Order: sequence, then C-alpha cells, then structure tokens
Amino acid sequence: MFDNICKFLAENFSSDFATWLLGESIPLTELSPSELSLEPIRADALILQQSEQLVLHLEFQTEPNPDIPFRMADYRLRVYRRFPQKQMRQVVIYLQRSRSERVYQTAFTLERTRHEFDAIRLWEQPTDIFLGSPGLIPFAVLSQSSDRTQVLQQAIQVIDTISDRRIQSNVAAATAVLAGLVLEKTLIQQLLRRELMQESVIYQDIRQEEALSLVRRLLKRKLGAIPDPLQVKIQALSLVQLEEFAEALLDFTSVEDVSQWLQET
Repeated sequence: MFDNICKFLAENFSSDFATWLLGESIPLTELSPSELSLEPIRADALILQQSEQLVLHLEFQTEPNPDIPFRMADYRLRVYRRFPQKQMRQVVIYLQRSRSERVYQTAFTLERTRHEFDAIRLWEQPTDIFLGSPGLIPFAVLSQSSDRTQVLQQAIQVIDTISDRRIQSNVAAATAVLAGLVLEKTLIQQLLRRELMQESVIYQDIRQEEALSLVRRLLKRKLGAIPDPLQVKIQALSLVQLEEFAEALLDFTSVEDVSQWLQET
C-alpha cells in the first residue's frame, strides 16, 4: 500500500519532487521499465521519470532492503544502455525510522566496481520542506519532529487551503495512509475528515484493495485454491462488482460456480 501511495504522489506531483530532490522544477514524464529492454527487478517499487537531460530514479522503502545497492547499480547501467547521454539521479527514500545500518548505505561495491546513489531518511528531514508543496505534504508527519500529532494538524491546515477539491482529497487520503506509519488510526480519523478522503482516487483504490483481499480470503476458505486465470479475472473486477461477488460466493459450492458468475458479469 505504501509503495502505491508514494508512486501516486511522485507521478502526479512530479514538479514538487523535482524541486525537492533536484533543486529546480524540471518537467518530468514517466519512464516505463519496459523501455529499458530488460524485465524490471521489482516494478512495483520502482519510479522512473525523465526530462530531456536527466532520469530520476526513486525507491521508497518502509524497511531496509539488502538488495537496494545492487538494484540501484543495475538500473543505472540499464538507463545508460538506453540513454547514454542522460544524467541520472537515484534516491532511496526511507519512510520509517530504523536503526539498521542499511539505511545509511549509499554505494554498491564489487571488487573494482563502485556505484553511488543518495539516501534520504525522512525522520532526519526538516518538516518545513514538506509543508510548502501539495505533493510533499503527506510526508510531513514522517519528518524530523518530536510531536507528530502537531505536525499532522499543521499538514491538515495546509491541506484545507488547497482550492482544487480533487487535489485536496487525494493529498488528504495520502496523508492519512502515511501517517499510519507513526500515529494511531483512531487519532488520524479524528483529525482528518473522512468525507474529504472518500472523494479521492487513493481512498477508492484502498477500498478496492481491501475488498479484493476479503474476497480472496473467503474464496480460499470456502473453495480452496482458485486457478490463476480466474484469479486474474477477479482482480479486474470493479469495487461494486467485488462487493456483489463477495455476496454471491456465499452460495458457491465449487470453482465452476466462480467461473460461471464471472462469465455472466
């Protein structure tokens, strides 16, 4: 979930991220891993954006991953193969405080090979950095502060000033999700207006993800393993269809019932 939220923010507020990480508001467009010719190591955690002169590679992590240094080196070479003339900035952004030495790693070394990248630990970053741009507001509560509740209240005050209702609702929902890394859910719900978040794309995606998870658990408990082709079809259902499916599967007695229902949908 946190990967998806960060990816949504980076893709929809790319100018805010460029200003923060590159020092200037460079127009950035998405770079698909497929353009690098090789299969991505882990596409769900990978954010690649590009301008005419530069490629920005972001990785958001909640927990330190020992594969990160190699992954950064590997993608640098992939990008060089495809765009040898472009510069590249690679940043690993750690969301949650950790005592692991891995969050301080900024290089991959192998015999006579060395590749360097940047690492940002949000809990060391000043809060003000994130309160000035809509796309960065959700990270404010993870920043350097001894009172995260107060920071969340500050973030909400800034969110309330956003005039575009769609942007406001998406930023509010992203803030609520990321705040869950450091604050209790009940507190977040008390401070953030639920009706505002319900209008967001993020909130709808979360509801769909939860509905899909529930359907999968019910299916496994009632019918056991479901063939992959049917799993793919179930995953493609809308939120409304998932809710209807969850109700219908209470009467299912076999995998054939699942297949029949999906064919009729």
